[in-house]
Amino acid sequence: MDKARQLRLAKDAMDRDWTDPDLDLAAVAAHAGYSRYHFIRAFREAYGETPGQYLTHRRIERAEDLLRTANLSVTEICHLVGFSSLGTFSARFKTWTGLTPSEYRTKHVGRGAALIPGCYAMHWLGGHRPGPGRAGARRNSGEAD
Repeated sequence: MDKARQLRLAKDAMDRDWTDPDLDLAAVAAHAGYSRYHFIRAFREAYGETPGQYLTHRRIERAEDLLRTANLSVTEICHLVGFSSLGTFSARFKTWTGLTPSEYRTKHVGRGAALIPGCYAMHWLGGHRPGPGRAGARRNSGEAD
């Protein structure tokens, strides 16, 4: 398999699984058939940024969209786009856009249609997931099957 194809497989994996906060470099590098360190060098050479930078940019772009369109809190958006730390999310967002997430929302909301209600956005984005050990648990004993 040629180098470009191997790297594309790894990039496709990041594009597909970018919301997963546990997405790690070793798993992505394995998609390309590289060691972690060789993968970082090859990815940077091919795409102009490291895999971590690419993934962060992908997540920030999605967060920008949600901040403009969905009535969700910054914390909810942080977790929906794959960050596990609000502080890290806010710092990276400001580095990328020049604004904090709240400043970005203030600047861009009101320039189009009304915000999507948070409950719809969470449902559409898969934000309502059962917690650990609750995979088959019912939320309400009176729910219909």
